[in-house]
Amino acid sequence: MSLIDVCRKITQDEKPCLAENHPMGTRLVCPEYSKSVKEVKTFPLVEQQSVFALCWNTDGKQVHSTMVPAPHRFCCSYSFGEGEKTQLHTHDYLELGYVVKGEFRQKISGKDIVFRKGELCLIDKNCVHQDYLQNKESVILFLGLSNNMFTEVMNENVSTEKVISFLQSALLKQKNLQQYIRFKPSPETEAALEKAFEQLVEELLVNDTGSTFICKGLMVRIFGLLSTGCEFSLSRELRQEMSWIIYEEITEYIAHHYATVTIRELVENFHFQEDYFNRLIRSKAGISYSEYVQRIRLEKAEALLRTSSMTVDEVAEAVGYQNKGYFYKIFKKEFGMTPRQMRVNGL
Repeated sequence: MSLIDVCRKITQDEKPCLAENHPMGTRLVCPEYSKSVKEVKTFPLVEQQSVFALCWNTDGKQVHSTMVPAPHRFCCSYSFGEGEKTQLHTHDYLELGYVVKGEFRQKISGKDIVFRKGELCLIDKNCVHQDYLQNKESVILFLGLSNNMFTEVMNENVSTEKVISFLQSALLKQKNLQQYIRFKPSPETEAALEKAFEQLVEELLVNDTGSTFICKGLMVRIFGLLSTGCEFSLSRELRQEMSWIIYEEITEYIAHHYATVTIRELVENFHFQEDYFNRLIRSKAGISYSEYVQRIRLEKAEALLRTSSMTVDEVAEAVGYQNKGYFYKIFKKEFGMTPRQMRVNGL
């Protein structure tokens, strides 16, 4: 059974189907009743349980929903009008949303964002947001993670890149920020995430004495996939707070791989979109990514010409230039002399 089959089954086929005004129903889908009130949703499980799943299955007129684990299986249905939203709210836990089918629109910290099939959003505890009930078919899976679960999962992902680990741990440390991280997985990662989410929901339905350990293992797998197989973008506040740290990580990587580094390589290692690197380097160094890499290469070439016995052609190749004529041209433009003149002056 696929993830979408599981989600449809638990949101439509479970009995009883509670009335629209049932307290549990308004917990799962609370329509907007005030423009100013901000609800705080508390973690709904007992202390020993640390993750739950809430599922929405929307047919364009109604949203069918449920939550697992629960003392008894149930589902709820809520009829909504066009443009209707849920009440503004925050959580005292972290929420990871995943678009199983269709698209999903949220207002997060005052900004409208549309998430499409396969995309995810990790929302921090103090981040104010609300959900749009759209007149389109969609299936959305929300995971709620207790603070203890999130900390344990992060500790298990110690092998991920330093900058990624920092981004994840920042959600627990920077509590003055209203934060979210948006993830866009590769096709291979999306398939693996679907399988992991399916297994997680199935295990939450079982909810026996071993489920806590199995669920933790699946969450470790899910966050490992998010760390290594997704491009991601940050909320404005988190981006501002962390841009210098990310810049230092990226430029350190370039300094160690200057001869061969490419934008594609940076995307694969740091999981940002391509244009992010150019914008970040220009904002910090005042020059483009290509200009920055060229400057590093020429500085390394200058040092090799002054301190090594390598030929000029060997130096050019060592710093990443196969076209010797181009190397001579940009070197003279940068230093006002040819590489051979630099060598003579340096000896």
